Amino acid sequence: MEIIVDAYGPEEQAMGWFYYLEETLQFPFTAVCNTKRAISPLHVQDEVDVIGMAPEEECEKEMFVTIRWERDGLAVPLSQLTPIHAASSQTKEAVEDWHYWVLMGYQFS
Repeated sequence: MEIIVDAYGPEEQAMGWFYYLEETLQFPFTAVCNTKRAISPLHVQDEVDVIGMAPEEECEKEMFVTIRWERDGLAVPLSQLTPIHAASSQTKEAVEDWHYWVLMGYQFS
């Protein structure tokens, strides 16, 4: 996969994904929750505004994005979200790339 072709370890793989998503996703965009996760307060079909990538240190094992949430925002797993409405085709494709990575069982290793 081009995103991590030159990565030599889990940290470089994670950062390859992080920078690909940070550069490709066009924020803000609206997304819908596609699955319930124990680490997230979102429920299936909840609509959220995605406003950016979570900090790098939060993305060492899995990619997280920041959503509008109360006053400060909240980091949730990107795998939990599907872009909707006016999200650009570039954004949709990048999220689909991450979903494929997760679906195939790949990990940063």
